[in-house]
Formats: sequence, C-alpha cells, structure tokens
Amino acid sequence: MESAAGVVLAGGRSTRMGAAKAELEWHGSTLLYRAAAVVGRVVDGPVLVVAAPGQALPELPAGVEVVEDPVEGLGPMQGLAAGLAALRDRAEVAFVCSTDLPFLHPAYVRRVLRGLTADAEVVLPVAHGFRQPLAAAYRTRVAGLVAGLLARGRDRPGMIFEHCVVTRLDDAALLDDTALASYDPELASVVNVNTPEDYRTARDREPPEVTVRRTGTDIVRAATVGHAAAAVGLTMDRHVVATLDGRRVTGDEPLVVGDTITFRLT
Repeated sequence: MESAAGVVLAGGRSTRMGAAKAELEWHGSTLLYRAAAVVGRVVDGPVLVVAAPGQALPELPAGVEVVEDPVEGLGPMQGLAAGLAALRDRAEVAFVCSTDLPFLHPAYVRRVLRGLTADAEVVLPVAHGFRQPLAAAYRTRVAGLVAGLLARGRDRPGMIFEHCVVTRLDDAALLDDTALASYDPELASVVNVNTPEDYRTARDREPPEVTVRRTGTDIVRAATVGHAAAAVGLTMDRHVVATLDGRRVTGDEPLVVGDTITFRLT
C-alpha cells in the first residue's frame, strides 16, 4: 500500500443534530477523538482534522494535526479540498471521513485504501446502496480538481466523480476482505449519526467485545482501553502499561471488535 494519510472533517454545521458532532460524548471521549484515533491506527502518514474557521475542538489523540478550512459554509467539499491540499506534499493517498462514524473499524479503512490501484484516483464505497464519499479514499492530487469545482460553484461531492477515475466498492466487494467480513459484516463502519435520535441509538449499543491479557485471558466488552482495564479490576495509572497492536496506548484509546489489549504492571 502506498504512503497513506488520514483526513477527518470536523467543521460541519450539524444542523439536524443541534450540537457540534465533533464534541459529542462517546464513552468518556468524543466522536472526533474516536474517528481520528481509528484512522490513525491504519495510516502511516499524518492524520489531519479539518476544522471550520475559529472552531474550538475537543482533545485530540497525540500527533493529530489541525487544518483550518479557509472558507466557512461550503460544506464537505471545501473541507476535503483543504485536507487534501495540506497533505499533497506529504502523502500520496488519504482516507477521508466525517467525524460522525461511531462504528468505523480499522478493517474498513484498510479495505478501502487497498482499492486504490495505480489507475484509480478515488475509491468510493457504495455501501447499503448509498455512495459514501465521506468514508472513502482519495489521491491527494485530487485537491486541485476539488478546488476547481468549488471555484465554479460545484460544491456537491458527487461532482468529483464525474471528472476522475473512480473505483466503486459495493457491499460484496467490501466484504471480500476477510477481516472486514469477520469484524464488521453489517458494514456499520459507514453508519453516521445525524440527529439526536441517531446519536442516542448509537450510544446505547453494546461496546465491542475485546480480549484482555493480563495474568490470564478475559473476554470483555469495552469501548476504550481504560474501560477494558476497569473490567479486569485495573485502574489506568502510571503503574499500568497497556499495549495494543504492539504499541503502548493510553486509557482513551478507542477499541473495536477483535482487539486484544495486554496489560502489565510496572
């Protein structure tokens, strides 16, 4: 896979939600924190959060950068243009998503990025029968095309796909990936939350089932590393070291189905 970065769009107006989605609580953290952290688990380049002009953001995972959208009110196309332009000299491709995907799984991000063949400029999932331009992969060079469309008043994401080479992935194509089929067979990765009811329904779902290794092995339900620690009687402090996928993580690290967390005491 080519060098890949991540872009999380945080500057939407959230009109139907009635509150900034980026700041919505998610199991002790926020939706924005979770999205940025999940994308960061997959990409080997930087993760950028694109914010509206003057937008205050909640805490972000370590190392995540913020880019300010220079123009307010032009929707996700402007955020996409800003994010891709900021990455153009640093990564060849980027996974781009909105902040309101509470069940985004790393396996989905990997599958979409894997679809960026030499000829493709965009990998556009068509999941559940709907195009998913804000859970898709783009070559960063598409930034100029997007900016040009915006300059002509063409501000709907679908217009991008009329002017570049697009690989479309339907449900079957997405689920031909063994890991994605195992961990997210319903493609909940593309489920977003647009209204308070959507948010409550999503928030009420059971946390993912994960494996905890300490002195033995336990299967628990936990949304974060801190919650997994609590489930086996630990408190995340300086004496507890947690690792996930071979790297040390904090208690705020979001968890997904299939994760294995190892705890040791120092």
